[in-house]
Amino acid sequence: MSVLTPLLLRGLTGPARRLPVPRAQVHSKPPREQLGTMDVVIGLTSCFLCFLLPAGWVLSHLESYKKRE
Repeated sequence: MSVLTPLLLRGLTGPARRLPVPRAQVHSKPPREQLGTMDVVIGLTSCFLCFLLPAGWVLSHLESYKKRE
């Protein structure tokens, strides 16, 4: 690396340091109703069906994807 590299990088990032960064105004409140057992079961089941089931299907059929026609 050149001796000038840190100076060049500092020159490129210098103006970006002075920009104001917007901060999010996020405030949380306690829930109005507590989640019941059935709500949690429905949520976990839907996550399983939406994400893990298609990935499992692809992995179980991986050998047929590797074959050339």
